Amino acid sequence: MLVTGLEILSRARKQGYGVGAFNTNNMEITQAILEAAEAKRSPVILALSEGALKYGGRELTTMVREAARDARVPVAVHLDHGASYETVLRALRYGFTSVMIDKSGEDFETNVRETRRVVEAAHAVGVSVEAELGRLAGIEEHVAVDEKDALLTNPREAQLFVEQTGIDFLAVAIGTSHGPYKGKGKPFIDHERLVKIAELLGKDYPLVLHGASGVPQELVRRFRAAGGEIGDAHGIAPEDIQKAVSEGIAKINTDTDLRLAFTARVREVLNENPKVFDPRKILGPAREEMRKVVEARMDLFGSSGKAD
Repeated sequence: MLVTGLEILSRARKQGYGVGAFNTNNMEITQAILEAAEAKRSPVILALSEGALKYGGRELTTMVREAARDARVPVAVHLDHGASYETVLRALRYGFTSVMIDKSGEDFETNVRETRRVVEAAHAVGVSVEAELGRLAGIEEHVAVDEKDALLTNPREAQLFVEQTGIDFLAVAIGTSHGPYKGKGKPFIDHERLVKIAELLGKDYPLVLHGASGVPQELVRRFRAAGGEIGDAHGIAPEDIQKAVSEGIAKINTDTDLRLAFTARVREVLNENPKVFDPRKILGPAREEMRKVVEARMDLFGSSGKAD
């Protein structure tokens, strides 16, 4: 069932669990996410980035939206890291039920002004809005921020930003980073900063954690064993995710884990069956591998069973 992002996240925040926003780029990824959600009876957010829109066009968004509409659990179709007002309007025309405008690379005043424009347009057609304050290190689609330029979210600025823009949920920079290279040591999350932000915004206000993939080491091992090359990849520890949910995080973004599961399994299938050339026999196992990852994330976030 297709619903707005706020419908999903408002309930999650009030009841103290998190909901996964999983990035999709094709049919198999979309199916893996929705099959997991239905198996776990979990609400879920299907996220499409600007890169996904460029890759799949309107055909991809139509497929994702229709699959979400037919699902037996609450599903929001979300624009991830929309870079411009024009991109958001495009997503609204395509039938997205949730959008993100990301002007976190601009100064505070510009971020407020551009975000408020999006809120006015999206709210006019009943669509939820996410924005970001502070900047995460790493790389995701068009987002590329050097470690030295990453700025953590200021709690007082977060309060002012929400008040001045009217956004429905806020993505905060609290130490995580995009991609599979999240550094060493713990904690990866500035929990004290998160608690302060949550206190200022109120106990029912949904906060968003980007760069939250776990990067399972077993998948990293399998990826390497199948011939893949990846550096010293690390993810966010499960206990940090669960603690963050208890402190105010309602939406947790996951992309790297799905990419890793997909590619590791494709490599394994091709290595094990050098004569295979049927795409269904290659992509089917990859879909099942991603489904396992999504189900595990839903258990971790506490959203399993919450669609009942």
